[in-house]
Amino acid sequence: MTVGALPEPLTQLRQRGVTVVPHGIRLSLSGAEDVDQHRVAHLARCAEVLDAPLVSEHIAFVRAGGTEAGHLLPVPRTRDALDVLVDNVLLAQAQLPVPLALEPIAALFEWPEDEMDEATFLTELLDRTGAWLLLDVANVYANATNRAAASGALLARLPLERIAYVHVAGGAERGGLYHDTHTDAVPPEVLDLLSELSALHHPPAVLLERDGHYPPEAQLRAELDAVAHAAACHRSPARCPFDEPGGARRAPGRAGRRPGDRW
Repeated sequence: MTVGALPEPLTQLRQRGVTVVPHGIRLSLSGAEDVDQHRVAHLARCAEVLDAPLVSEHIAFVRAGGTEAGHLLPVPRTRDALDVLVDNVLLAQAQLPVPLALEPIAALFEWPEDEMDEATFLTELLDRTGAWLLLDVANVYANATNRAAASGALLARLPLERIAYVHVAGGAERGGLYHDTHTDAVPPEVLDLLSELSALHHPPAVLLERDGHYPPEAQLRAELDAVAHAAACHRSPARCPFDEPGGARRAPGRAGRRPGDRW
């Protein structure tokens, strides 16, 4: 799979020693169809070109019956769906040169067929695949808000030691639902949730997602400062599993390259 020349901003980031992590949105790991090997190969090649310590993808499906949804759709939390998801994750991992972190999405609905709660589903998925967790606290907040549930209750039941890194993003309420927009400021409730997470398990890294409607530089810097304060970045973060001496570049129990002192 061919990857073209890196965009200049990415080249500059790499020259400055900034870690760049490819973040997939099209593998459709939760789909009933087999994972598209061309898409996995492209993600793998991106990781190699960027010298990334890991890649990430969403726990979602984006196509069915050959039709592309154009959106991340939630997986039914059933035993059968979990088995399919595990198989697809293992297929993807076999082709990736680095570990895979999985991100639970912000879902606007749940399936009536659900057999497990989210914490149980995620824990078994990570146990069976050896994948890492990309925890988006904005997604946790969105799901809890839309389901009238307590967001902190989920954090207390997740395998936080499996966190590779954390996402934070802004959102807005429309039509009675909270939408994870990535174009609005991070609300105080999400920052509070980040603080709650950091008190339980200080994450190795926190990334602010912003996909558009960029504010003036001073405002963006203030938002980054607020995120850093909420994450207690003055403390020493948890050691990233990919920086441990001899730490696995792939999932535990799988052969793979060893990491450098990055991240």
